[in-house]
Amino acid sequence: MGPERHTMKCEELLALLNEYVDGTVDPAVCKEFEQHMAGCNPCQVVVDNIRKTITLYQQGKPYELPAAFRQRLHAALRSRWKETHPNKGKTIEP
Repeated sequence: MGPERHTMKCEELLALLNEYVDGTVDPAVCKEFEQHMAGCNPCQVVVDNIRKTITLYQQGKPYELPAAFRQRLHAALRSRWKETHPNKGKTIEP
């Protein structure tokens, strides 16, 4: 009998994901990584989403929010801040 072939598991793929995306993973491991992805749709989706996120991030273009949305967002954030930090910004009397 020949040596048993190791099949990469999803957990192993996820553990190596950063190195794979950075291009620093060992080429032999990279081949196993790609073979696993070829037969595992959930892992394909994860890697594809990460690639898309990196691509969008690298484009680095700011997106201007519509004024009305920005005002609602700021009001909601102020309200939430007051709820979670009731004593912040208030003077405490001795």
